[in-house]
Amino acid sequence: MSGTPETSVNVLVPTGALGAGVRREHVWAGLAAGADAIACDAGSTDSGPAYLATGRPKYSRGAVKADLTVLMLAQAEAGIPLLIGSCGTSGCDPALDWTRDIALEIATEHGLSPRIALLRSEQDPDVMAAKALAGRIRPLAPHSDAPPELFRGCDHIVALMGPEPYVSALEAGADIVLGGRTTDTAVLAAVPLSRGAGAGAAWHAGKIGECGGLCTRRTREGGVMIRVRADSFDVEPLSATNACDPHSVSSHMLYENADPFLLTEPGGVLDVSRAVYEALDARRVRVRGSVFRPQPYTMKLEGAAGGPFQTVALVGIQDPEVLADIDRFLAQMSTVMRQRLAEAMPGLAPEAISLRPYGWNAVSGISPPAGTAPPREVGLMLVATGPDQATATQIAKTCNPLLFHMPLTAETELPSYAFPFSPAEIERGQVYEFRLNHVVEVDDPMELVRMSFVEAGAR
Repeated sequence: MSGTPETSVNVLVPTGALGAGVRREHVWAGLAAGADAIACDAGSTDSGPAYLATGRPKYSRGAVKADLTVLMLAQAEAGIPLLIGSCGTSGCDPALDWTRDIALEIATEHGLSPRIALLRSEQDPDVMAAKALAGRIRPLAPHSDAPPELFRGCDHIVALMGPEPYVSALEAGADIVLGGRTTDTAVLAAVPLSRGAGAGAAWHAGKIGECGGLCTRRTREGGVMIRVRADSFDVEPLSATNACDPHSVSSHMLYENADPFLLTEPGGVLDVSRAVYEALDARRVRVRGSVFRPQPYTMKLEGAAGGPFQTVALVGIQDPEVLADIDRFLAQMSTVMRQRLAEAMPGLAPEAISLRPYGWNAVSGISPPAGTAPPREVGLMLVATGPDQATATQIAKTCNPLLFHMPLTAETELPSYAFPFSPAEIERGQVYEFRLNHVVEVDDPMELVRMSFVEAGAR
């Protein structure tokens, strides 16, 4: 089927992230409505660097298996491709292998025999360091350079793939494609692009559909179908009780994107500044006028590594006098804690401790405007950071008496705040950080991608 004005390439997007929930009835409704492929994302950097640094997934194995079972059964029933991008949250090799093993287990349990393609986008730090020395890697904000040691200091590095590896896998006979780290849009745009749909329409449809039902009015009610043509695409919810409208569809261009009209992808820029969003009926929206402007091919690099260790402790505070002057209380506690650490554990940096008052300003770190009413209660979290777990825990233990008993003024009786746990210290383990936000120039979309196949079951 080609993406002509009369026909469309239809991609069923069952969820915004594999493991977040897939409804079987919605998927089968999409098959009945003429799906040509099933595609969805399985990863993101949204939840921080730990998943990339460790290779461990965010979602539980049971949740991913439940969703993937529905999708693999649907793929077998309809005989259409199934594409999953950014497997295992981070898309690094261990995360991809974890998803592969689940898929093989499902195939065995249900007597399925798909040909599964694996697309690996994890990168060798030494190879990336060499590319940086050759001037093939450039930084994105907030980075300003790309020294070779930056890459060698990463535990895992991934390069975000475009649609071309998925198209290559399908052309090589894959029934299911499990991809490493990929741009969210590329997974959805791959099949329409391979079957002749317009590039602007395919990329824009991929962006709108990337989070499943987030482009609908009832954002948590199932996924969507995108129908992509040469110069337009339609979006409709899979659930019969859900709906899209021009606002719900157009507003998704703002999701994880600094510019509401331009979106940079591996091979160019999607420009929707002249796009028109039209309600076809009470549930469906048609979009026209999207343009994809080719540019030299680059792939975004993400890298993460382990850092220091942390221990946390939490107290609940309801003392009205403390809460009425909480900024002074926090400043005083921080000062006294640092003084005590200097005596008991000399040599620690000031950032070894931080106080986070949940219920006041723990999220923003910005004090509320003058005159803001005192909170009814606050959960005060102490975060102790050290070079190893034992040191972090000793920092928290040193601060424990102050966290438990420190009064607002010296003249008041000694208070007791509420520890919810005993022991009070909770060891978080190692903490992680992103180390890369760069792009690498490539001569071919497959240059940094390794493709292999596994045969599930007996064919």
